[in-house]
Amino acid sequence: MTLDHSLHGAMLSLSVAQASIAGVKAINEDAIGIRVPDGKLLTNKGAVAVIADGVSAAEAGKEASETCVRNLLSDYFSTPDSWSVKKSVHQVLTALNRWLYARGLGFGDEQRGYVSTLSAVVFKSRSAHLFHIGDSRIYRLRDGCLAQLTRDHSMPISEQQCYLTRAMGLDIHPDVDYRKLDLRTGDVFLLCTDGVCDYLSDAAMAEAIMAAADDLEPVVQGILRRALENGSHDNLSCQLLRIDSLPTQQVDDVVSRLTELPFPPFLAPGMVLDGYCVERELHASNRSQIYLVRDVASETRYCMKTPSVNYEDDAAYIERFVMESWIGSRINSPNVVKVVESPRPKSCLYYLTEYVDGITLAQWIVENPKPAVQEVVYLVDQVARGLRAMHRRETLHQDIKPDNIIIDRNGIAKIIDFGSCHAAGIAEIATPIEREIALGTASYSAPEYRVKKRPGPQADIFSLAVVCFEMFTGELPFAGKLEHCKTPDDFLNTRYVASYRINPLVPVWIDGALRKSLRYHPEARHQEVSEFVYELQHPNNKYLEREFQPLLQRDPVLRWQILCGVLASALAVSLYFLMR
Repeated sequence: MTLDHSLHGAMLSLSVAQASIAGVKAINEDAIGIRVPDGKLLTNKGAVAVIADGVSAAEAGKEASETCVRNLLSDYFSTPDSWSVKKSVHQVLTALNRWLYARGLGFGDEQRGYVSTLSAVVFKSRSAHLFHIGDSRIYRLRDGCLAQLTRDHSMPISEQQCYLTRAMGLDIHPDVDYRKLDLRTGDVFLLCTDGVCDYLSDAAMAEAIMAAADDLEPVVQGILRRALENGSHDNLSCQLLRIDSLPTQQVDDVVSRLTELPFPPFLAPGMVLDGYCVERELHASNRSQIYLVRDVASETRYCMKTPSVNYEDDAAYIERFVMESWIGSRINSPNVVKVVESPRPKSCLYYLTEYVDGITLAQWIVENPKPAVQEVVYLVDQVARGLRAMHRRETLHQDIKPDNIIIDRNGIAKIIDFGSCHAAGIAEIATPIEREIALGTASYSAPEYRVKKRPGPQADIFSLAVVCFEMFTGELPFAGKLEHCKTPDDFLNTRYVASYRINPLVPVWIDGALRKSLRYHPEARHQEVSEFVYELQHPNNKYLEREFQPLLQRDPVLRWQILCGVLASALAVSLYFLMR
């Protein structure tokens, strides 16, 4: 059968076929499944094919394989759209494996009850994401060549028998292989269990596929029949998926889709747009405007963000503006400003957020030049909670700074502005336009943005540490030289001045936590924002011990530098007298 789906003006077309039979066995312990959703779900999550082979030696192999296929096909599509394919599938498989392993413990240690192989392909945009554990296989036929894309996780113990070294439910921590491949029109993916591939050569399978007409169903049935005729004594399962066409868009098509709604006009106090009365302008830049508006029907106040007419023909800018509200609407945290869905149709391009009556953290810093340590830690903890909610959705804020944090009348800190956010799930969707690269604000950005390294959650942690340092001292770390750094050497040559040197009220151990999260290398920082906050709240003895160690013990390299300096000076004096 052929499945055609519209992808915002582009077409993703797959021809698919699958079959599974018990063969000479009484019970079929294989399981197969393919799901190709419609509309936005296809765009954001893709299509999935999965095959599983329940281990015959296990007492519940059939239930294990069926559970693997059923749960992956349902749970994967329930994961957040902002998650990457890799994170989404790994999260599902980890939870699934724990369930299988726990159920298997009831069968005793010598024979696991719920064990199955699993091989899956997720087709998203113009890429194929492969997940594999066990000895089922995934092949790809391209340009007449059939290539095995997975490796068997098995070890032979005789000519007739082998045992699995990896499988779902076999161990508490599954080691699942992952690969990402580019797709081409005409690619054919073959998924099969060992009841097929052990009894049919790659050349025979390639010949059968290349001889196929439009209908793949006879090919699948023919492959199973030939493997059975060749003496297969196992269950037999096979899936074929052919890429008939891929999402292809022209830049003009994308611009047309993104600008279905016109840019709003300049708004002035008293004007009404879609039932929202403009009270005043809160902020304006060359990229956007933010207004305080009032819903005439409900009297509720909101913030309305509108795009700048300077970018009316800029597809990259428009896409990022559209993505802002999409990303914001998927973050649920009291410490992240809420994006509000308008109850009425929009006549132009804008989005609404809750109105937070308060001051920015930048204003707070000016008004609190000597803040209490507990108050700073309290506010930083709230910002960290907002960041943690974003990171759980595999979304980076990328522009944490005092101007993007608002403190309301109740002392609650909220992160605002999604203009620089990066969502992994959206980044996987191919587009012909050259997407904007958000670098945040130079004074607060992590080094990886400037040196072209891929940022992770540690980049947001770096920015939060800069903000925290400024709250304590009223100054930026590294004497404010971060914004001038462009190369690794520039960053490594900066000198960190301890925060307690500027503000004696800052505890040494808090400065130790700040220093760690401000390191150049991301892997040397705190890996989770919660780790950073924990060290702000709980004294870490290693920071205290280091601070009160003798200077030469704290910096062993300095000892050798001093020694070399002394020797060089002695040598210079000796040479001077020799020359005399």
